[in-house]
Amino acid sequence: MGSSGPRAGPAPLLLLLVLLGAERPGATELTFELPDSAEQCFHEAVESGVKFSLDFQVITGGHYDVDCDVKDPLGNTIYQGTKKQYDSFTHRAEATGVYQFCFSNEFSTFSHKTVYFDFQVGDEPPILPDMGNRVTALTQVAVKQ
Repeated sequence: MGSSGPRAGPAPLLLLLVLLGAERPGATELTFELPDSAEQCFHEAVESGVKFSLDFQVITGGHYDVDCDVKDPLGNTIYQGTKKQYDSFTHRAEATGVYQFCFSNEFSTFSHKTVYFDFQVGDEPPILPDMGNRVTALTQVAVKQ
């Protein structure tokens, strides 16, 4: 039996995911469930000297709070947040290797959380490609002072 038209399947979805990934190189965004009394860790390889940032927010659950820590490739804790609803952390990697960031809900025995995070590696490109070379009203005011 033949098909009467183009078949929509995994290819368009894969193309969409590739295009979305191409817009933000070095960025990972994820929303996930964090059960009570649990910890969830994520890992990202970062080169020495490269800036990275982690932004997170608890979307649902309990008092909307989690513990979060970030460790460098040597296991040193470079960020630690306790019972945070949201936070931002930016750091320039001092060592090349895999950095680990963990979200913990181990202090809660009955409420699970929904957590959103955005992990960026490298400097975020300007919104408009030639922003750095353009004279704007703001730069003109700064120059005249």
